[in-house]
Amino acid sequence: MKKTGIIFLIFLALAVLHQDFWNWDNANLVFGFMPVGLFYHACYSLVAALFWGTVMTVAWPSHLEKWAEQGDMDGKGGAQ
Repeated sequence: MKKTGIIFLIFLALAVLHQDFWNWDNANLVFGFMPVGLFYHACYSLVAALFWGTVMTVAWPSHLEKWAEQGDMDGKGGAQ
C-alpha cells in the first residue's frame, strides 16, 4: 500500500477515535484532578500532532516545492 493510503487510514482511525463516546459518562479523575475525557483528549492531541508532524516529514511534496522555486529564478516574476 502506498504511503498516502496508510496516512489516509490513520487519519480515518484518528477521526473515529476523536468521538470518545465511551468516556462521556465516566466521572473518574486521572491524577486526582483531571476528568478522564479531558485526559483522553490531551493524549489524543499529542498523538494527532505527532502524526501530522510525521506526515509532513514523510509525505511532503518536496518535488513541487523545488519546481515552484525554479519558477522564480527564470526572471519572469512568477505569480503576481
